[in-house]
Amino acid sequence: MAQKSLIYSFVARGTVILAEHSDFTGNFTNIAFQCLQRLPASNNRFTYTCDGHTFNYLLNDGFTYCVVAVEAAGRQVPMACLERIKENFDRTYGGGKASVAVAKSLNKEFGPKMKGHMQYCVDHPEESSKLMQVKAQVSDVKAVMIENIDKILERGTKIEDLVDKTENLRSQPLSSHINSNYHSCLLVNPDRVMMWFFT
Repeated sequence: MAQKSLIYSFVARGTVILAEHSDFTGNFTNIAFQCLQRLPASNNRFTYTCDGHTFNYLLNDGFTYCVVAVEAAGRQVPMACLERIKENFDRTYGGGKASVAVAKSLNKEFGPKMKGHMQYCVDHPEESSKLMQVKAQVSDVKAVMIENIDKILERGTKIEDLVDKTENLRSQPLSSHINSNYHSCLLVNPDRVMMWFFT
């Protein structure tokens, strides 16, 4: 017997659906395709709600992964299913056959795999929840790392300026600077700095 939480899935390149799977009939396939045509081209996740169903999309490197679920299924299970489908699709086709495949030509090969992922996510919702939590944590860590790298690069620029100034000082031969309050002389050479005070 087919599960009834996740009812449809597809993988598309642009707006060309390469593989799809559903054990049900309904207008959800048309709605999913209409949403696909309106999605922005950026790598991201989107969820639309219509007629008691959620239309969940994951866009990544020119490919769009979609899972349609009953609204009661929530968001974590469909999103985890999208991740599983994406990872499997990337492993299976990674830039090869999928980049030139025609519409629905991967149904026979990949349709059963999508069905398996949908069934697994419905049967193991606790794993889906954990997976999404781990993905969120990884995302947070990634954001912190990017921020830290930006700070390091900014500091690196400041250090380079300091090194340049030091090199300029080292490259100057003996120079002297007179302080107006005291009669003093500051001698700077590449190896040491000396100062004398005179009254």
